[in-house]
Amino acid sequence: MTPRATLLPLAAALLGALSLSASAQQYPVGWGPNPALPAPQKSLIPTLNVAEAKPWPQGTRPVPAQGLAATPYGSGLDHPRWLYVLPNGDVLVAESNKPKDGPKEGGIRAKVQGMAQKKAGAGVESPNRIVLLRGLKQDGTAESKTVFMQNLNSPFGMTLVGNDLYIANADALWKFPYKTGETSIAAKGSKVLDLPAGLNHHWTKNVIASPDGKKLYITVGSNSNVAENGMPAEEGRAAIWEYDIASNKARVFASGLRNPNGLAFQPQSKLLWTAVNERDEIGNDLVPDYITSVKDGGFYGWPYSYYGQHVDDRVKPQRPDLVAKALVPDYAVGAHTASLGLAFYDGNLMPQYKNGALIGQHGSWNRKPHSGYKLVFVPFADGKPSGPPQDVLGGFLSKDEQAYGRPVGVAVAKDGAILLADDVGNIVWRIAPAGK
Repeated sequence: MTPRATLLPLAAALLGALSLSASAQQYPVGWGPNPALPAPQKSLIPTLNVAEAKPWPQGTRPVPAQGLAATPYGSGLDHPRWLYVLPNGDVLVAESNKPKDGPKEGGIRAKVQGMAQKKAGAGVESPNRIVLLRGLKQDGTAESKTVFMQNLNSPFGMTLVGNDLYIANADALWKFPYKTGETSIAAKGSKVLDLPAGLNHHWTKNVIASPDGKKLYITVGSNSNVAENGMPAEEGRAAIWEYDIASNKARVFASGLRNPNGLAFQPQSKLLWTAVNERDEIGNDLVPDYITSVKDGGFYGWPYSYYGQHVDDRVKPQRPDLVAKALVPDYAVGAHTASLGLAFYDGNLMPQYKNGALIGQHGSWNRKPHSGYKLVFVPFADGKPSGPPQDVLGGFLSKDEQAYGRPVGVAVAKDGAILLADDVGNIVWRIAPAGK
């Protein structure tokens, strides 16, 4: 072999390595399809770094990406958590928080977490209400705001199938009759399905309908960090349930998902995706939250392992048989970012976001430095993530680390604007091209 022939493969390998290295550097730590995971770090005292909730100062707004503007579409709300856009363009806003009644967690950890949540603006009593926002004024605000439903039990997810509006409360899925254009529902409704509740460490239950309207998918988070209350208490939890409307039967669709929240069908692949909050107390950069496509029967590791088959040795006894089946998520979105909201952009107003994922990051309370506190976008191509994240809306955390807002649910309005619920600022933000 000539020296030239020997050098060519070497040069190609070197260029390939450099290319891979450059590609890897484009992703922030704890982000992307192949995040580097550090070794676990355990300490007797968990990290506590709470950004204290403060009202938005007069004249202050979040900071949008270049070329965009953010306006308060709905303001004066009471802890708005989740959004749903009805076919006629009306926007439903679930004003909600954790249930007041029911079993409470005990111990020092629960007390500390309670204090942290209160400081972070999450200690308010649940309004148990859904508000309807309608229309659009010239200044970007809603033309009207009315109470749509009340006296619910920590409502979160909402989805419409035909003339049936499904609401996921903390303990059950309910169905209410709905007519297009209604600004309120007074009907009592009917219970469709009891959902695992009790000790509601993660109380939020989301619901989404399949594109053909035949099935519903419901999220149920764990009632612990890593099964410290025992696995019998986790029966049916840390999972996504599938409910078949015609047969009235439900089953666990996917499991091992510590706290799945956002649910959305990707427009190109038509696959179901979810946003998942991972476990705490093993380091600033463990474990990354993630978004992933959801496989029927898939197991995603919790509590025995994380990010595939990385064993969490805090969990006793272990289940190597389950760890061996644990699936690796598709895309990491940063450790402790509390990534809750998930929507795929299917509008035409901002073509730069077409088919990609919009993720509402509620923000950390147990990481130094803070993470999250923004709305991010992950580009997709051919139904799969195709690049590093891009900030869409930031500025929720002040320079002195006070939280003016905390992003949660995200939705795409009928006109293609992006809507984002801010449960500390008590605002639904509307993001659209500047000048429109």
